[in-house]
Order: sequence, then structure tokens, then C-alpha cells
Amino acid sequence: MDLLTVLEKTTSPDTQELEAAQRFLEQAAQQNLPELLKSLSDILKHGGNSPVSRMQAGLQLKNAIYSKDVSVRAVHQQRWLQFPEEIRTHVKQNVLESLGTETLRPSSAAQCVACIACAELPHGLWPELIQCLLRNVTNPSSTEMMKESTLEAIGYICQDIEPEILQPQSNEILTAIVHGMKKEEPSNHVRLAATNALLNSLEFTKANFDKETERHFIMQVVCEATQSTDTRVSTAALGSVRVAALQCLVKIMSLFYQYMKHYMGPALFAITIEAMESDVDEIALQGIEFWSTVCDEEVDLAIELSEAAEQGRPPERTSMFYAKGALQYLVPLLLATLAKQEEYDDDDEWNPCKAAGVCLMLMATCCEDDVVPHVLPFVKDNIRHADWRYRDAAVMAFGSILEGPDPEKLKPIVEQAMPMLIELLTDGSVVVRDTAAWTVGRVCEMLPDAVINENCLNPLLMALIKGLEAEPRVASNICWAFSSLAEAAYESADTADETSEPETYCLSTYFETMVQRLLETTDRPDGNQHNLRNAAYEALMELVKNSPKDCYVIVQKTTVIILERLERVLGMEAAIQSTNDRVQYNDLQSLLCATLQSVVRKMTPDDAPKISDQIMTALLSMFQNTSGKSGNVQEDALVAVSTLCEVLGENFEKYLEAFKPYLLLGLKNYAEYQVCLAAVGLIGDMCRALGLKMLPFCNELMMVLLENLGNESVHRSVKPQILSVFGDVALAIGPHFKPYLEVVLTTLQQASQAQVDKTDYDMIDYLNELREGCLEAYTGIVQGLKGDGDTLSPDINLLQPHVTHIISFIEHISMDEDKSDSNIAACCGLLGDLCTAFSTSIMPMLEKETIQSLLTQGRRSKVQKAKTLATWATKEIRKLKNTSCSVDPQMKPPQTPVGGAVSVH
Repeated sequence: MDLLTVLEKTTSPDTQELEAAQRFLEQAAQQNLPELLKSLSDILKHGGNSPVSRMQAGLQLKNAIYSKDVSVRAVHQQRWLQFPEEIRTHVKQNVLESLGTETLRPSSAAQCVACIACAELPHGLWPELIQCLLRNVTNPSSTEMMKESTLEAIGYICQDIEPEILQPQSNEILTAIVHGMKKEEPSNHVRLAATNALLNSLEFTKANFDKETERHFIMQVVCEATQSTDTRVSTAALGSVRVAALQCLVKIMSLFYQYMKHYMGPALFAITIEAMESDVDEIALQGIEFWSTVCDEEVDLAIELSEAAEQGRPPERTSMFYAKGALQYLVPLLLATLAKQEEYDDDDEWNPCKAAGVCLMLMATCCEDDVVPHVLPFVKDNIRHADWRYRDAAVMAFGSILEGPDPEKLKPIVEQAMPMLIELLTDGSVVVRDTAAWTVGRVCEMLPDAVINENCLNPLLMALIKGLEAEPRVASNICWAFSSLAEAAYESADTADETSEPETYCLSTYFETMVQRLLETTDRPDGNQHNLRNAAYEALMELVKNSPKDCYVIVQKTTVIILERLERVLGMEAAIQSTNDRVQYNDLQSLLCATLQSVVRKMTPDDAPKISDQIMTALLSMFQNTSGKSGNVQEDALVAVSTLCEVLGENFEKYLEAFKPYLLLGLKNYAEYQVCLAAVGLIGDMCRALGLKMLPFCNELMMVLLENLGNESVHRSVKPQILSVFGDVALAIGPHFKPYLEVVLTTLQQASQAQVDKTDYDMIDYLNELREGCLEAYTGIVQGLKGDGDTLSPDINLLQPHVTHIISFIEHISMDEDKSDSNIAACCGLLGDLCTAFSTSIMPMLEKETIQSLLTQGRRSKVQKAKTLATWATKEIRKLKNTSCSVDPQMKPPQTPVGGAVSVH
């Protein structure tokens, strides 16, 4: 077959033809990918070829260079850059010349230009591209298709490339985009492509927004595009131009809030109100989204203001309180939109009605008490309305304003409303019943004091228990109400102190019935609809977790029921046939595992061993049958083992030999890193529970952990946890850790010198996790080697040569502005341990400004752990000062802080 014919057949309805065409292309790619891409670009360029073959040629070419998966995309781009230069030049020339020559939308050539640009521009290649694209747009003789496809290409590039790469050319790019957006442009297709390109390029236009004249011009063009009324070309594209322009305004508000004062009164308020009133859903959605964004920004600004006030400095930005000022106009529109729902709305379909509910919630969070008088009259007028839509809107509005306003002011209003809400749980409309259940759930979560009282609790519980028999969508919300109620009831119960379990609580008399009904709900044949089965199990877990002593017998019975269910489910493995069955089977195992954890955690130390054999047998059976199981099931099973280990303590030892192979499999499961992470965490739990009894298994486990640290296939999030676990192992086996000491200390020294890109917040978080892992490892090693008694073990001297580096590492963290509170706490704890281990010999290292500053930050921290550890460490240092001023001559203070280039990836 020749390539043209093959491309025609890639859209064939005949499965055999389609598969043969795909096989041909795969083989051609394997044999000589550069030559294939060259041929594909020739077909794309040739106007005489059929539109389908040209489109498919572009698609195949794009897929060879681009992927939505970031890691696959990086591999594809690297492969492209290694092709011979003449091939790349040929392909680039062809795709550029194809712009504006296609008859189908969207342009395949535009996608090809963009994916090659994203591969080459970061490396300084294809420098002439942007100028060439700009000429296509601004040239008066360019056709409509030329301008449209070129602007599409610019939009795609802006969407996928790192903003700083295009920063130097942002002016020219913006000029071309704005040229295509102008109201004088006759084609709505061109205006749409330009507006989408602007949407994708806003991140790197900060410099333009900083300049008043340029900002005015951009805002004028965007505002004009929201008013687009020219219907000469395409009504669909026209509607889309308005939508895309409104999307630009939403993003501009998010990125450049501080500059919007000049535009809000004269333009933005009217434009967005008009959009909210539109009968076109896509337009109305953007109008609502704009005000949701305003609320988001103003909530953030309120947080910034309170933080600045605490630190005694002015805030960097201030709120203009747009949402508060617009409340009287916005709330009536949002309430009217709430009443436009359909009886059978698709759960996944985002529509103005749902958006209005979210916006109202954000308004309540942002404007607090001010929102209540605008909403309550609507609730009172419509809660008994003959039309279910208005009853539903009233209940939704009430539920939406429960978070934000002062709880004390809302409490009497909610108490007054509860009888009505309970009544609406049995309304004639399923939509109203559903919203009433959601609102009751919100009340139980936000204002539990309003329902945990003699007047309300009994009728509410009776209604909720009855509600579990309702449609899945209603019953699912009822389950959530039970979850919130259980937590609130437990927190309000009387206890001797904060750590002890209450003897009883207000739900005790209903507890058995609730558990029984929730168990029945998990078995409903329609339990897979609207997440009902999951919601029922989660409510059951919350009830068990938040149960007082007088409900313990029911918890015991529930444990037996859950265990029987798990054994029964495991016996069904052979009957699974379809993929759907497999998914449901895996979900059920995960839910039962999680519920088992809940009930096991409540077991007393005397009762746990009586049932632990049966539990461990079931869990081992889960590990044995791993075919077709998702990582989630294995992860949940590992966490269940962890819980059992926690409860059993040293009694867990008898299961170690049988469980070890599965633990090792989990540690080596690099593909599903959550499983690997759970396995690493479990080793830490086992160390804490078993202590010295872990020793026979340490060689094998330490070897795998060290291998994982050096393995690039292991996800980076696992590595800080491995470092931390070294501390757990050292603490558990004490002096027996000596064989691993040197290799672990070398590894920690490398990890403690890791550096990351400080402009990437995710990498800053990762660095803090990595450092915390190192600090926890050092802490465990110091505590493990110094021994438990009053007399220090001589083994602690093995650590002495490394103390200089450890203190230097703590200094380095102290000077880092991006350190976390957890880092500060771990540093202070380690300093205290070093004092108790090495006494006065380390005093010269601790009398430094960096160390004292760290301890001061710890003592002033809002985090209790940091405050406690810093206070303790300060006392230990003071004790040493008072004891003696002599210095061990072998211990020299470090000259420079750490900060090398070794990185644990």
C-alpha cells in the first residue's frame, strides 16, 4: 500500500482496513521514522491531496512529536531533535507552507507547527518562526484561512511552551493577536482564533499589563470582542468569540486583579452582568465564572491582609471589595439562575445552575454576613413554592450560604429552618429531596450545634434513617450527613481529657440502628449509582471511628460482619468475567479494607489478638490474588496491615515471615508508586511496633530501600519517606544498626545537599520533604545509637565525625526562606538530641546566630510541635552552658554551610 491510501484508510469504518493501516504506519515508524515524517509533511503540503489524507498526515506527524503525557512528550521531543537537520528543515518548511491551504477546521498544519516549535524554541532553534507567523497575520494580502490557522498555531504554542521562552517576543506576539481580534476584522473565525491565542498567552503578558497604555489597549480589544455582533460569516464562531473573550476577562481578573479598578465600573460590571443574563449557556457560564474568580481573589486578599497584620507590615495588594459592592445586583441573578435546573440533569454536565450554586457559596465565603439579607427573603418566599424548581432553588440557596457568615448569627436561623428541611427530605420532587439532603449534610458539617439538641436530633435521625431507602442520589447525600453528624457528636461529648474516649454520646441510643441501616445500604443492588456504596461505607467508617465506649459491642459485631464480607468477596475472584465486574470487585475490596482499618483501630489490646489471625489470613489472600488488581487495592491492603500492626504491637511478629514476600513486592512496585509508598510507610510502622524483633528482616529490607533510593524508576515522592524510615529502623534496632551506618550516612549527606529550581513551588515542597526525611533519619540514628538508659552507649561516638556536617545542614535550612514549619520542628528536635548525645563538646557549634535564629523561629511558631521542640532544645542548650564551658578540641565548627549539587531524584 502507498502512504496516501493508508492515510485514507485510517478513518475507514471497516475494522480490518483500519487495523491494517495502523499496523503499516507503526512498522514504517519503526523502520525509518525520519523518512516517514518527511513523507507525511509532503502529503500535508500538497493541496491536490484529499482533505482527509492531509488531515491524517498532519495528525500522524503531530503524534510522533507531541503527547499529552509530559514524560512521553519529552522523549518524543528529544527524539525529534536528534533527527538529521536536513529532515527537520524539510518538515518545518512543509508545515509552514501548509498554513492557510487546508479546507478543514481546525488546521492540522497549525498543530504540527506548534508541536515542532515547542520542541525547538526552548533550545534556541527555529529562531525565524515567530516573525514568519506574525507576517502571516499582519500581511493585508493574507487569506482568512492563513490568518486563522496561523493564529491557531500561535495559540497552541502559547498553551504548551514555558512562558519565559516567549517573553522576549511577547510584544510582537501580542501585536499579531490583537490585530486578529480587532472589531474591524471581517472574519469571526479569525477573531476566534486570535481570542483563543490571547487566552493562552496571558501568562507572559505581565510586562504589557504593567504599562498603562498597553493595558488600556488590550482591555479595549477584549471588551469589544465580548460585544461581537457581526453575523456575516458564522453564528457558531460569533458565539464562540464572545465566550472566548469572556474567558479572557476571567483569566485577566485572576492574573491582574490589582489593575482592574479602572475597568470595573465603566465596562466589566456591565459586560459580565449582561453575560449572566444571556440565554446562551456558554456565555452565562463565563459571566458567573468571572464573579466566582473575583470572590476567589478577594478571599485570598483577605488572608494576605490578616497575615500581614500579624507580621506588622502592610499587605502587598489590597482588596477593592468588588464582590461586596456588587452583591445587591449579583445575588438576584444567581438566585434566578438556580431556578433554571432540569429534572434529569447530567451529573457531569456543567451548567449555569450548578455554576450559580458554586458562585453563591464563594460569595458567602467572601462577603460573609453581608450575603445573608440578600438570600433569606428569597428562601422564605420560595421554600413552599408550588413549582419544584423554586423550592429547590430556595433550599440550594440556603445550603450555599452556611459557610462564611458568623455561625453564631446563623445558628438561630438554621434551628428555625430545620423542621422545614426535614419535611423536604420527603418532598414530591426527587431534585428537591436531593438538595434538601445535601443541605442537611452541610448543616451537620458547618453548624452541628444547631441540630445536636433535644428538639431536633430525634426527628432528624428518624428522617435520615428513612432517607437511606431513597433514590441513590438522595441516599448518597444522607450518608454524608451521617458522617458529619458522627464527627460532631463525638467532638461535643463529655470526656475526662482531650485524649480519652467518651463513655457515651448523643447518638448512642441510635448507634446500632444507624450501623445496621448503613450496612444494608452498602448491599443495595443500585449501590454503584451516584457513589452510594462508597458514601455508605465512608459513613460507616466515620460512625465507628467516632464511637464512644458504650457502643464498643456493636463495633465488635461490625468487625465480624466486615471480615465475613471480605472473605466472601475474595471467594468471588474466579467468577469475574467483564472489565466492569473487575472494577466493581476492586472497589469493593478497597472499601472493605478501609472499613476493616476503621473497626480494627477501635479494637482493645485484649480483643485484637482474638481476631487478628482471621484478618491477616484475609489480607494475605488479597496479596496472593493480584492479577488484574489495581494499585489502589494493594495500597489499601498494605494500609490495613499497618493498622493491624499498630494495634497488635509486638504480637504482630508471628505474621512477619508469611507477610515478608508481599512487603518486598510492594517495595519493588515502581509502576504504582502509591503501593511502594505504602510499603515504605508500613516498614516504619512495623519498626515502631516491633522494635528489636525487626532485626532478622533488616538486612533484606535495608538492601531494597537503598536500591530504591538509587533507582530513577522510583517516583521521587517515595524517596523522602525512605530516608525517614532509616531513622525508624535505627531507633528500633539500636546498636545493631552499625552495619548500615556508613552507607546510610553517606546517602543522607548526598540527599542533604540536594538543590532544586526555586521558581517551582512543587520542587520547593519536595526539597522540604527531602530535608525532613534526612532530619528524621538523623534523629532516629542519634536516639538509636545513644541507647535508652541514663548512661550513653559508646556507639554514639561512631556518629561524632558526622556531627559537623549535621549542624552545618541545620544551619543551611535555618538560612533558607522557603523552609517549612515541619523542617523547623525537625531541626529543633535534632538539636536537642545532639545536646543529650554529645554534651558540651558541641557547644561552640550551637552558639551561632543561624542556630539561635532557628530556635527563636521555632519558639514563635504557630505550629505546636515546632514550639514544643524548640523550647525543649533551648533548655537542653542552656543546661549545657550552665554545666561547663569546656570544648572537645576534636570538634571544630564548620566553615561554610552545605549546599552542593548532589540530588536525590
